[in-house]
Amino acid sequence: MALRNLLLLLKTPPYLHLRLMASSTSLFPSSIHLRSLTSAASRAPSFSFLEFSGTRFRARKIPTSLRLAQNVVVSAKASMSSTAATKTSPGSESLKAYGSEQIQVLEGLDPVRKRPGMYIGSTGPRGLHHLVYEILDNAVDEAQAGFASKIDVVLHADNSVSITDNGRGIPTDLHPVTKKSSLETVLTVLHAGGKFGGSSSGYSVSGGLHGVGLSVVNALSESLEVCIWRDGKEFHQKYSRGKPATTLTCHVPSNELKDHQGTRIRFWPDKEVFTTVIQFDYNTISGRIRELAFLNPKLTITLTKEDDDVEKNQYNEYCYAGGLVEYVAWLNSDKKPLHDVFGFRKETDGVAIDIALQWCADAYSDTILGYANSIRTIDGGTHIDGMKASLTRTLNNLGKRSKIIKDKDISLSGEHVREGLTCVVSVRVQNPEFEGQTKTRLGNPEVRKVVEQSIQEYLTEYLELHPDVLDLILSKSLNALKAALAAKRARELVRQKSVLRSSSLPGKLADCSSTDPEDSEIFIVEGDSAGGSAKQGRDRRFQAILPLRGKILNIERKDEAAMYKNEEIQNLILALGLGVKGEDFKKEALRYHKIIILTDADVDGAHIRTLLLTFFFRYQKALFDEGCIYIGVPPLYKVERGKQAYYCYDEKELKRLQSSFPSNATYNIQRFKGLGEMMPAQLWETTMDPEQRMLKQLAIEDAAEANVVFSSLMGARVDFRKELIQKSANMINLGHLDI
Repeated sequence: MALRNLLLLLKTPPYLHLRLMASSTSLFPSSIHLRSLTSAASRAPSFSFLEFSGTRFRARKIPTSLRLAQNVVVSAKASMSSTAATKTSPGSESLKAYGSEQIQVLEGLDPVRKRPGMYIGSTGPRGLHHLVYEILDNAVDEAQAGFASKIDVVLHADNSVSITDNGRGIPTDLHPVTKKSSLETVLTVLHAGGKFGGSSSGYSVSGGLHGVGLSVVNALSESLEVCIWRDGKEFHQKYSRGKPATTLTCHVPSNELKDHQGTRIRFWPDKEVFTTVIQFDYNTISGRIRELAFLNPKLTITLTKEDDDVEKNQYNEYCYAGGLVEYVAWLNSDKKPLHDVFGFRKETDGVAIDIALQWCADAYSDTILGYANSIRTIDGGTHIDGMKASLTRTLNNLGKRSKIIKDKDISLSGEHVREGLTCVVSVRVQNPEFEGQTKTRLGNPEVRKVVEQSIQEYLTEYLELHPDVLDLILSKSLNALKAALAAKRARELVRQKSVLRSSSLPGKLADCSSTDPEDSEIFIVEGDSAGGSAKQGRDRRFQAILPLRGKILNIERKDEAAMYKNEEIQNLILALGLGVKGEDFKKEALRYHKIIILTDADVDGAHIRTLLLTFFFRYQKALFDEGCIYIGVPPLYKVERGKQAYYCYDEKELKRLQSSFPSNATYNIQRFKGLGEMMPAQLWETTMDPEQRMLKQLAIEDAAEANVVFSSLMGARVDFRKELIQKSANMINLGHLDI
């Protein structure tokens, strides 16, 4: 009952932070936020809607039904026809002329304003928040260099952001090359900064490498104000869209700021650049700040959100003296640890290593987070490779030496050793070599050797002094080995069936005729009734339907052996072409590149949706990284007035529609309790038609946050779910409770 009521509280999957991109014909604002109630439990949203540009359709008459809101994510099929229609004809004069006049030279910060996505990822919510991270990372670099101890971040009511640190302050003297002030140089010239390394660098270790962060924020801001306290003076200057709006002024500060040093940057994002409403999310930014505070134990970061209504102001202070040890304890706060968190800090050959580890009894997968110079390396790198290799080798050696592993022929693999492990590895390197522009993987080969050797030395010493901890870890690893052997037959069965694809597909799967995964999509629906409507209403050319029988297995509480034995799980693996857990993900092996979860708009539908997302996250997390997971949104209400029918997707839309009717209007309201109540034609028009439907595409923004939320909601600890219900109780309509 607790879980049912929790899902009623949240209605949609509780850990989703979704953004819907509206079409040009929408009756509502261009974006709608659906924020989770998990913010009440101090959990920042772990997923976000991935900005998805699609075709904007012209308004057209719909004789039998008129949708109230046309917020759509359009399929590739629809966008192809529109793109073809807008191509310039080959005979146009503009294409024929191609000479020196057509070669453009962009100067200053023009490239940033011309192609902002290249520098900040996108012009949607993700890119908007990236502006904050750029300035914040600069302040953190000052702290890592030992010159700053506090950073204050303020989200102002006018949608501007100010970030203040007590570091050295940006230099303001004349730069010998540009003949401008150093402040104006770093704000207006790309690839100008003090973090390029070498004897002339202002930082021995930093996350910034290219010298573009501050200048990019300046270029994409309608207005930017900078205030610097340095050498007993206070400096001010304003900029607009990358260019100085005032000259640099200097005056003597007040007595209380006489000895103060530091920098304050306040900026207003440019509405001409960003395609979304300028609005910063408190929870999104607090998640990044919390992460930085864990990584820098001597640093205090405050976050304030101001509001016109003083009662809505928010404030939090982040300072974790325990560093990564506290980070791992926080990640495992809803699990049953086998032992206390242990870790070490060490500096060798110019590489500083900080690591913390803990194994949990009720976890069947690992959570490994890697950082290089406080930058999250999502794709790992040499520091993670070194940690994994050292961990496997050291535990095998200690197990055989202590006789816990009695059979000499048995050797624990890395997967068995890391089952239930939560580990955070942070390295600081003077000259980091990141693979790719996005800095998602560390490539320094010397880092692997240092990490591998350091972990081996520390782990051997610690576990020899704590044999009880060694016994618990090896016992967990041996149980993982036994479970893997027990699951081997089921795993091989999955592999063999995948080869005989024609005869191995689940019987209830209604496949599509297309054999191209890029064009194909599959709807995972709840029950035979909804499956019947979906099968009749679909476009058989590219849409497949897989009905589920009841609720699938909660794999958060089960090991691999139980998972592979479950019939519904096997059907999902075979129908989607997921392969075997633990193997390298290959997108080309998928049978459909668009996997759409379509469940009823009630508590059971939300629970099934959550179970499916738990399965995808734990079994093959790369599905989210590749943008393959979607949520289908069916309408909640049908309003009939005369010969016209309107579909509303929530109560707010229903109330808006009702208010648009005359006071004496008569109409009938039908609430859809399940997809099976809808006729096939209705289901196609409102939920499955690529030109009309609304889809939510899911992407993982913060793997650590996602891991915590999945463990809290789907793990064995009831007390954490109870706490979430209690903290969220004042935010729901009691009439919706299923009592």
